[in-house]
Amino acid sequence: MDEGDRPERASLAVTEVLSADTSGFARVVSPRPFAFPDDHGPHPSYRTEWWYYTGNLSAPTGRRFGYQFTVFRTALSPPEPDSLHDATWSTRQLFMAHFALSDVDDDAFYAFERFSRGAGGLAGAEASPYHVWLEDWDVAGQTADSVRLRARADGPPSVSVNLSLRRLKPVVPQGEGGLDRKGPEPGNASYYYSMTRMVTEGTVTVDADSFEVAGLSWLDREWSTSALGPDQIGWDWFSLQLDDGRDLMFYRLRQTDGTASPYSNGVVVASDGAVRRLEVEDVELEPLRYWESPATGARYPVEWAVRVPSLSIDLRIAPVLDRQELNHTVTYWEGAVDVDGSHTGRGYVEMTGYSEAVDVHRGG
Repeated sequence: MDEGDRPERASLAVTEVLSADTSGFARVVSPRPFAFPDDHGPHPSYRTEWWYYTGNLSAPTGRRFGYQFTVFRTALSPPEPDSLHDATWSTRQLFMAHFALSDVDDDAFYAFERFSRGAGGLAGAEASPYHVWLEDWDVAGQTADSVRLRARADGPPSVSVNLSLRRLKPVVPQGEGGLDRKGPEPGNASYYYSMTRMVTEGTVTVDADSFEVAGLSWLDREWSTSALGPDQIGWDWFSLQLDDGRDLMFYRLRQTDGTASPYSNGVVVASDGAVRRLEVEDVELEPLRYWESPATGARYPVEWAVRVPSLSIDLRIAPVLDRQELNHTVTYWEGAVDVDGSHTGRGYVEMTGYSEAVDVHRGG
């Protein structure tokens, strides 16, 4: 179903999801080295985690697509000695998945959501062999470095992707060696790593039309128990793959007064995998154009200037489609973008907390 045609539904604020009761859960309080393949798999002692794939794809004819495939795990209560992989119907683990496709040439955006309990084989995550799934939406491989990603949703129209992804650069620990602080409070942090450039090929299908496609994907992995403070309303996240071989990630945590949190940060990853950390003072973000969602009334800054003066980076970010809002249990804008200016490329932008701001303004 096209997101603009969705009926009204109950929606949770991002701050509700990431700032709920933390009693009994593990907290992210100190750096620790990542251990692979284990850390590609689940971390059930923490309340929340996600596996987040996005990518830009093109067919030989020039037909352009963007896709998002995300699996979220949420623990409904603190852990006990039971297993995340318990084959019974009793489980504390809830899985949610989002699948979205931007069909640029057809000026269409399709977004879907599923839920399932983490039991009975309906949904789950495994480290070795790597497998993350919710029903028949899944990403799997002998390792997380080379995987097959598959998702299909019935519309109309029916939409599916069947893609092979292979990592081209080393895994990038975000923040302080993988511990990414979101605020000064102990535990308001996540363990966070990225695969910033994954060569991708496969098939995109819209109804009876199938397209052989190729391009680049990006994986973000985070797990935490509480990642937002009481003065934070959302974030603007940029993952940009430049044509010169570099990748740029930066997120701005937005505070309730509209300013950027000093804990906003990011990285530039060189073509050889070398990483340069970006602090909040290193990056200038300027909204250039806004789009108002007819479905939610949220007003998103869909075009941006992104500048890193110390690296002579001055970019203009424009969406391939304005209406790439996912109006689901959590409402947010997540979409494919083009990069122009001092460098060219493609990427994805995520913006959260804008629909919550509308609700607050309306007294909702």
